[in-house]
Amino acid sequence: MSYPNRPAPAPDQGAGKPVIWTVSVSRLSDLFRHITPEYDHLAQIEPLHLGFDEAARHIRERMATEHCDVVIAAGSQAAYLKGRVSVPVVVATASGFDVMQALSRARRLSPRIGLVHYQRPVAELAEFAATFGLAVEQRTYVTEDDARASIAELKAAGVEVVVGAGLITDLAEEAGLKTVFVYSLDSIRRAFDDALEMARLTRLESGRGRRVVAADSRRARRGLADLRGESPAMERLRQTVVLYGRSPATVLIQGETGSGKELVAQAIHRESPRRGANRPFVAVNCGAIAESLLESELFGHEEGAFTGARRGGHAGLFEAADGGTLFLDEIGEMPLALQTRLLRVLEEREVMRVGGTRPVPIDVRVISATHCDLEARVREGRFRADLFYRLAVLRLALPPLRERRSDIPALADWALKNALAALSARPHPNLAAEIAACGPQLAAYAWPGNVRELRNVMERLALFLAAEPLQALTPAFLLSVAPELGAAPVLPAAPAQETVADVLARFNGQRDAAARHLGISRTTLWRRLKAGN
Repeated sequence: MSYPNRPAPAPDQGAGKPVIWTVSVSRLSDLFRHITPEYDHLAQIEPLHLGFDEAARHIRERMATEHCDVVIAAGSQAAYLKGRVSVPVVVATASGFDVMQALSRARRLSPRIGLVHYQRPVAELAEFAATFGLAVEQRTYVTEDDARASIAELKAAGVEVVVGAGLITDLAEEAGLKTVFVYSLDSIRRAFDDALEMARLTRLESGRGRRVVAADSRRARRGLADLRGESPAMERLRQTVVLYGRSPATVLIQGETGSGKELVAQAIHRESPRRGANRPFVAVNCGAIAESLLESELFGHEEGAFTGARRGGHAGLFEAADGGTLFLDEIGEMPLALQTRLLRVLEEREVMRVGGTRPVPIDVRVISATHCDLEARVREGRFRADLFYRLAVLRLALPPLRERRSDIPALADWALKNALAALSARPHPNLAAEIAACGPQLAAYAWPGNVRELRNVMERLALFLAAEPLQALTPAFLLSVAPELGAAPVLPAAPAQETVADVLARFNGQRDAAARHLGISRTTLWRRLKAGN
């Protein structure tokens, strides 16, 4: 598709100023256009005069070949775009002061005022109206049909002037009513400021991603309260986490993909004496990093140790975790050569950087995790027995979701409410009852992806419910959105005799599909193919 009204993109838009697209089909476009010159020196800003599905489709098509850091939109338009496009969406919102100013202007036009607000009523309106002697009828809307119905109700009630956003004022004028636009220039400036900050953070995260390191921001965000579920299995798990938190020993967490291994590791850290503000929690996925990079990321390197080594050297993740906890996820994917180095670090409590000659003492508790049968790998000679016993002083097996089915309804309720909140959508008042009605479908499925798969299904469901707010969550609707719940699932582990090459052949050479089936990363899949396993 061609776009004749805009200049051709620069070769690498992501390398220069942030790229911001504003999206509006209403009079909000005029405010965007008015503010844009103030930010031209800070960002490359382009207006998109499109709405809803057309805007989402346009953005998706362009993102396939172009770069955009942030989209700015407002109200129902912003809510619609969130979840439908991959680029972050900053929501332009009217402040309480904007509303008060708009109501004051409306009062000069007529004493019969209506305020139509997206999704949620303005909580302070009653007090403001009483203080200033205003008679204000308030309505909320989600879809355009809701908005039309609200305008019709207000007109029938004798309202003569309507305060609202672009869609509302357009519809009110069509109905022959006077209007006051609720947004101010200051509120749009705030949106641009937020978009610039979002672009900065997005580029920072992108830069971190290019380092190919799966390390977190050095603190455990999750704790015991995040281990959700009231089943006996979860109660035993929480008790074990508290007990293991008191020990300085290594912990090996075993569990299927999506069962919450890093969540448990963070909870153990939070229950330990290492939970202080200056006690870091550092996580790294050993299967997601190429072997050539994993050694320097874990142990660090000195300047000039290899081609491309950072000037001045680089502290590894063991040093970054000093005084705290290092979580080694997918430890079973660590190459044998690095297993030997890891064993020495655990035994000597010191680390030697790549290319270095001076050992660096460290005080780190190691928690590792795997979804594979590590003891079988020891028997096969693919994992060092001495390292296994050094890592597995304390062991913890996480129950798969299908073994604690009584927890599924509460987990689904929690995940769906969070997903709806992320879309700025309100859950149905009877959501818990609707989820209970879907209990048979949820409980009958084997959940090979465990809690992560359940959360992903609820995020998908939230998109449809947010787009159709009047749609009830029925078993039939659930199956229409997630048909896999009605089919017999394939559990994640391939048969013992099936090799990686067999799995790849079964998926017609599609490495992404084969890696997902085996529960490993593409890097690990490539590594195993190279090794002939």
